[in-house]
Amino acid sequence: MSSIGALWTAFLCRRPLPPAPPSFFCRINSHRIPTMAGMAQYNGSSPDLGDTNPSPPKSPADESEWSKRPPYSIRSPEEFGPVKWRGKCQCGQVTYQLSRDRPLKSKFCHCRGCQVMHGAPFQWAAIFHKSDLAFTRGAEGLTFYSSSAGTREYTLPTKVYCSFCRTPIMDEGRNVCLLFPQAIESADYDGDRKHWREAFEIDCHIFYGKRVLEVPDGKPKWSGLDEQSDLLDDEGRKKE
Repeated sequence: MSSIGALWTAFLCRRPLPPAPPSFFCRINSHRIPTMAGMAQYNGSSPDLGDTNPSPPKSPADESEWSKRPPYSIRSPEEFGPVKWRGKCQCGQVTYQLSRDRPLKSKFCHCRGCQVMHGAPFQWAAIFHKSDLAFTRGAEGLTFYSSSAGTREYTLPTKVYCSFCRTPIMDEGRNVCLLFPQAIESADYDGDRKHWREAFEIDCHIFYGKRVLEVPDGKPKWSGLDEQSDLLDDEGRKKE
């Protein structure tokens, strides 16, 4: 049966849709980044806005993985520090805050995995320490997929999504996390947009050899990973 036929049959018979398969992955900053989440749905209630205490998972094993280290750990406002940015998924059921004003590094990734995953010419990723991030709502509604382990259980490195609207929240590596600046709420307001653009301005392009369009911005452009591949000019020619 074709995929369209399966969807139509599921709609008519009110049967659950089949789970989505895993897709591509990319490598950013030497971390594998999977690109498809599981089909988990929200369970339980969400913490109030402003809290940095996500609802604990149901099993002790999950709790050990989730809630005892950043970005999922319980932290007081004093421990977390001043909030610099707030972000959310498209449906608003997952929200988070950041205590660092600028990312450690920001990049455009042109690899095929990011093109397919985001349905865009490239991915915009900003790298933060895990301790810079705290979830304020909906952490119990997150879903994961680890391509390296081939599992939807929480296993690093992993891709983190809102399980309701499927917005990508972050790519969580073993040492850092990669957030997507488009989800920062300041981008919604004209008065804050200038500071947001300056704070998340990219340092370089990676996998520019896989680009689908030229970006003549004068930024360093690497054919693969930054500092580990050839430098290219804006038109993709190798620099001598």
